[in-house]
Parts: sequence; structure tokens; C-alpha cells
Amino acid sequence: MSSTHRTAAGTPAEPSRRRVLGGIATTAVAVVGWNTVSQTWATAAEAAGNSDVVPVPGLLGTLETTPGVVDAFANDFGHLFDGAASKPWAVLRPGGTSDIVKIVEYARANNIKVAVNGQGGTGNDIESHSVYGQARVPGGISIDAKGMSNIISIGNDTAVVEAGVTWGQLTDATLKVGKTPPALPDYLYISVGGTISIGGIGGTVQRYGLLCDTVQSIDIVTGDGKLVTASATQRTELFNAALSGGGQVGIIVRATVKLIPAPKRAVIFSLFYSTVEQYLADSEKVLADGRFQVHAGEMLRTPDNSGWRYKLEVGATYNTTPPNRTKLLCDLKDVRADAVIEDVSFRDYMFRLDAYEAVLKEGGHWYTPKPWLSMFLPASKTKAFMKRVEQELDDSSLGGGFLLFYPFHTSKIKRPLAMMPNESVAYLFDLLRFPNPGEPNIQGMIDQNRRLYDIAVASGAKRYLVGSIPMTGADWQKHFGTRWSGFVNAKRKFDPNNIFTPGQGFFA
Repeated sequence: MSSTHRTAAGTPAEPSRRRVLGGIATTAVAVVGWNTVSQTWATAAEAAGNSDVVPVPGLLGTLETTPGVVDAFANDFGHLFDGAASKPWAVLRPGGTSDIVKIVEYARANNIKVAVNGQGGTGNDIESHSVYGQARVPGGISIDAKGMSNIISIGNDTAVVEAGVTWGQLTDATLKVGKTPPALPDYLYISVGGTISIGGIGGTVQRYGLLCDTVQSIDIVTGDGKLVTASATQRTELFNAALSGGGQVGIIVRATVKLIPAPKRAVIFSLFYSTVEQYLADSEKVLADGRFQVHAGEMLRTPDNSGWRYKLEVGATYNTTPPNRTKLLCDLKDVRADAVIEDVSFRDYMFRLDAYEAVLKEGGHWYTPKPWLSMFLPASKTKAFMKRVEQELDDSSLGGGFLLFYPFHTSKIKRPLAMMPNESVAYLFDLLRFPNPGEPNIQGMIDQNRRLYDIAVASGAKRYLVGSIPMTGADWQKHFGTRWSGFVNAKRKFDPNNIFTPGQGFFA
């Protein structure tokens, strides 16, 4: 495998760029510095003879302040915090890692907040894929992750990528050489850096853990402007605080991700259950014996829209000889009558949401607010909680969305800030609402999220860092529990001026 070059001091070297952007620019008038008194950006005319203006360092890329640019970076996929109050003062489109180092140093010295904006999506629909303002940085600097979107190398068992590379880009590149990341999100058009900073989950979590658990090392710019490499054995405290830490201790600029041989095809079984009891029994049975390589599921409406049912979605991968379907299903509940079984290419299954994205866009659901609720439930309390959910939700609760719901072994989760229930098996509960256009009760859905969250937490659940749940500082302390003090210490050590990712609200 070709490796990333290092400097003599052991820090990551600046990667070569396909293009170098020139100077500090806007479409209209260039900014040349930050006015420390008025807390605004200053043009050359405003800066002339003004000792309050601190000059911006020279950059390979651009620092943009025009309304059209900052307006775009004020919004995210959730559309719950759009508007003037969420606008950054400027957007950095980095021409190299050195730009990020310089901007972090500048921000620290001048008390300016900084956050990376993942800029995921397809076509012209490119935006932050946070849903509750997690990537917003009002009055600060938003870093466009698209300026860090090169695949550095692909080897036998790892790939080195810049943080703005999407999982879709990486998957297509690795499939060309017969490899794949072992863990992938369901929606592939989101950035590697953003995903691993909050954990990342998909249908192989029962085998490989969260996406961040497949990361072997990161290159990260800390709050004192240092570019360093961290791993499970090198700068371990920083590594553990950056992965699933919500962007609080640095800006991930590069990651080394594990690769495994990619199968060519997969048989996907969609098995339907009329009761949660039947679903839980079979889900935990196949989890325990590991007969499937992919294991997901969801709660969904019945065909006549009169209530709820459950779908176990499991996959057996292969290269040349298809698996024995009868053997795989023989001891499960009597669900084969209405089972849907498909034999598809591995790539087609990984990119299966492409068609669904098109449907959501056509119906207008893609552009509505996203009051999502994402949690990890302890298995022993899951049945009672889902019975409550069946009563709480109705046929309008999902809109065009879905409710992912499936088990995994918590022992597979290695990063300490990816908080899990204190049981050997947990269930992902991922209420991904895409409300119908014009839905009048978005606030009611958010209020419902908080109510369900409180019920779940009282039973030992933990939230996933995505989602739309109003949280206080005390809520976050309770969430991180015994790991809170270590998280606080890491924040003080690696971001002493508290400039990173204020939208998470951990250390407000």
C-alpha cells in the first residue's frame, strides 16, 4: 500500500492538490481581516489605519463572505435552524491542509468559532447533512469539506482519504480493486470525516461496529493549530475524543479506513412480522448465530395502513455460489409466505437508496424539515418501548420516511464516546421522518421526540448524536455519564479556547 508522506517531525505532510485556489476572495469585495472590536470581517478600505483589524493569513484557497455563500452554509438537511441566526460570517474553501491550520490558529487568537460543513448529497442538493443545526457556526467560520475530497491511496487492507470524501466515492473506488469498507452508512453521499465524528452506523454493525470503529488513524488539526496523527496507540486520548466526539477536539482532515474483500453479490431477504415479539425473537436469533452478513430492519405501516408491522432485512453475500435460502430461513417464524427475496449485485445493494432519494425529491419530502429521533435501546426494555411507540405514532408520523430498528452487540462498539446501553445487545431506533410537504406540526414532532427520549433514557437508552432532540447541558452530562469528565478534560486540552463545532451544544 502506498502510504501518506510524513514530515521529519512526524506530522502529516501537505497533500498535493489538483488545483490551487488563489488568495482570500469574495465574489464582490475581498476581506483582509477580522475587526476584534466590532466582531466583523473588514475590507481593505475598512482596515486601512485601523489597529483593531487583525489581518487574515495568506491562503491557498479562499475565504468567502458574500451573502449567497454564507446563506447556503447557514442551512442544513434538517431545515430546523435555517435563517439569519445560523449564518457563519465566512466560508473557508481550503486549498490544502495548511489553510485549515492557519484558519484554526487565526480563529483561536481572535475568539472566532469554527465548524466543518460536510456538504453531502447529490446533484445540486449539496448541504450539511446534520438535521438539528449540529454543523452551524453562527458568526464564525464554516469550512467547506468539499475542499478536502481526495482519495490519497487504496491498499490491500486500508484506504487513506481526505475527510470530505463521501462513502459513495470511496465505495466506488475500492470496488474497482475488489475491496470495500466493512461498515457503510445506508446513505452513501455523506462525508467520511463528518460521519466518523458522530459514529456512523449501517447494516453490518453487528459484525464490524460503527463506521468510526473501522478507522485506524486520523490526521487532525487541534485547537492550538497543530496538525497531528492519532490512532488507538498514538495520541489515544485525542483519537478517542475525536471519533464519536461530535467535532469538539479538532478538525479531522484525513482518515485511514479499514478495507475488506468485497463480495460480488448478495441475496437480500425481507421478512415481515405482525408483532414486535415475533420480530425481536427472530432478530436476536440471527444476531446470535451470525448467519447473515447484513442485518437491518424497520418498523413500518401495514399494507392496508391500519397499523404497524416489522421487517427483518438480512443479507447473505457471495461470489460464485448462491447461499442455500431454505437453510437460512428454516428455523425462523412462518414468514416465508410474504417474504421478498432478491439476488442483487453488492454495489446495487450498497447504493439502494439512490432510487428512494429520487422518489423523496419528486414528492417534495426531501426538502421538508427533519424532526429525526435516533437512539440506542437496551434489548431488555425494547419490547415495552416499541409498544409505546406503536401507540404514539400514526400514519402521518413518517411522511415519506421510515423507522429503522435492529439489534447489534454492544461489544462491537469500541470508541468510548459512542455511548451505549449497559447491556450486551442494543437496538438502533432511528425515526427518520420526512414529513409531508406543508406538515403543520413540526414542533409537535420535536416535542414528541423529547418525550420519547425521556422515556427511553429512563430505561437505560442512549441517544445517537444525529437527530432532533432539544438538549440542555445537564442532558449532555447525563448522556456521557462517567465519561463526561474525561470528555471535558480532552476539550480543555485540545480545544482550550472552545472554538470548535458550537452547534452540538455540548459545552455552550
